Amino acid sequence: MANIAEGFGRSGSAEFQQYLAIAKGSTCEVVSHLYVALDQGYITRREFAENTRLAEERAILLGDS
Repeated sequence: MANIAEGFGRSGSAEFQQYLAIAKGSTCEVVSHLYVALDQGYITRREFAENTRLAEERAILLGDS
């Protein structure tokens, strides 16, 4: 969300698109952290699946930035 807000505050649409792409990349980073949390036993498979689904939905909403 912070990446999107920062991009919105920039001067042009090209920069905004760049920050949307960064935000989309951050969703992949979250999924990576979810794998670590699952492997370390901090979350269940069900929590992993639900949060991965949510992250992937957000990535889709960000589009092909």
